[in-house]
Order: sequence, then structure tokens, then C-alpha cells
Amino acid sequence: MHVEKYVKDTNPTIDQIVGNLRKVYDPEIFTNIYDLGLIYDIDLDAGFCKVLMTLTSPFCPVGDELYHQVMDSCKVPGVDSYDVEMTFDPQWGPDMIPTHTKLEMGML
Repeated sequence: MHVEKYVKDTNPTIDQIVGNLRKVYDPEIFTNIYDLGLIYDIDLDAGFCKVLMTLTSPFCPVGDELYHQVMDSCKVPGVDSYDVEMTFDPQWGPDMIPTHTKLEMGML
């Protein structure tokens, strides 16, 4: 699986979705799920948005809540329908946190 991160896309709709995802925080780590590397992919095609995401653990106690917040993040102009898929392949680990987030968290 290819894990792709969007820094700044030329598509304003994806930028809006990423902006919304950056408002969804993991309550245990106190960092947004996008910058934690929990969003593996965002695919936007003809008004349909598909987000591939994971959790820090398959046993995350707020997994359902985060899932629904990601669904809500897709509700932007230009997106008519959406799907959020949860995966644990590959399993998330701290190595998936981008460098800028590690710096902010004091991990580097």
C-alpha cells in the first residue's frame, strides 16, 4: 500500500477536507489525526470522496467517534457522496508521524 500525504494540493476541495481533518484530534495524543499520519489516502473523483484511515490501535476507545468525525470532514462543497474505510494494514506506528509533527511533539 502506498501511503500518500497531501501537503498542499491544487484541488481546493481536498484542501478543505484536509483542513477539516486537521480539526479532528486524537484525545489521547492531543494531535490532529491528519498530522499523526492516521489518514492514509484521500481520493476525490467526480464528487465522490473516499478516505482511507487507521487508528493508533485496533482497540482505540474513541475509534467510532473518530470515524464519524472523518465522515463529517468530507462534507464540503463539491462532494456529493463519501466513504470512509478503516484499515489496519499497514499498522500505524510512530514512524508514520511526519517530521514536522514529531518536532512539534518534542519527539526529535
